[in-house]
Amino acid sequence: MERRLWSIIQSYRWEEGVAKEAVSGEDVLHLLDYSAYFRLQGKPLPEHKHDILQTFERDRLIKKQFGDRWDILNLGAILFAEQLSDFEKIERKAVRIIRYEGSAKLETIRERIGAFGYAKSFEAMILVIDAQLPKRERIGRALREVTSPFSELAIRELVANALVHQDMTIPGAGPMVEIFDNRIEITNPGAPLIDPDRFIDHPPRSRNELLAALMRRMNICEERGSGIDKVVSEAERSRVPPPLFSKLDGAMRVTLYGPRSFAEMTPSERNRACYQHACLKFLQGERATNSSLRERLGIDSSNAAQVSRVLKLTAETGLIKLADVHSPRSGYVPWWA
Repeated sequence: MERRLWSIIQSYRWEEGVAKEAVSGEDVLHLLDYSAYFRLQGKPLPEHKHDILQTFERDRLIKKQFGDRWDILNLGAILFAEQLSDFEKIERKAVRIIRYEGSAKLETIRERIGAFGYAKSFEAMILVIDAQLPKRERIGRALREVTSPFSELAIRELVANALVHQDMTIPGAGPMVEIFDNRIEITNPGAPLIDPDRFIDHPPRSRNELLAALMRRMNICEERGSGIDKVVSEAERSRVPPPLFSKLDGAMRVTLYGPRSFAEMTPSERNRACYQHACLKFLQGERATNSSLRERLGIDSSNAAQVSRVLKLTAETGLIKLADVHSPRSGYVPWWA
């Protein structure tokens, strides 16, 4: 009996759980945005209701029960719900977007709670986040250009990751995007399946494989494990402090920072920037050097000694090591290389 019970528990997939049972085919098409399903995959919309329902069944969005009755599965509801509030079991999985005044949580300027399925509303979700970001004005030769200090690519990758990698079995908790003047915090319920220090290089693992696979087909996320690489690369390109990956009690949080100079970075941020830089270089078949780290941090060659100290201190923490112990000029690689 114990073996049978463990077999049932281990084979359970949240995506295949029932969000609403025994509804008619007409109700399925009313509750789920079937046009978004086909549009996001670049497929023509079938002319007949029966073909739509069959396609949904093949993708495990719904399940045949009896007659013209269908169970809407969690996967279908979380991705394509016309209204998440129609599904009592998952409406608390809606994404919360909160904009705060300043750099603390003392005063909330605006809060938005997602009302629709993730796939149906992903682009709108990113637009809402972008509208809440702090902006800065740059005056060109003829025009004024309003830009954000945060990378849109990094935000898209991290929001998609939060949706895919959250622990859906934790009740009453969903992904949250908190926007401050100087940073963005993206949090999802569920401890990470991979050590945060290995996010850059480790093969991807997902709690929600069906969700991840379908979102990949719709070009919302990817399963190659390169999303975090892009996030770190964007920080290097913009020369902002490195993103912080924090393992919390039953949750995972990623923090993106706005622009700050090398002098304004904390020692831990400098070490983290050095480690992440060494990871990216290693994955490119290269090594981190004083020259490459100077470029990443935006430091002039006349201040090379500052970068040497960062490399030395990061090596002392055990995050990086010499590529060749017999050749100090060989450059540095991550500790796991």
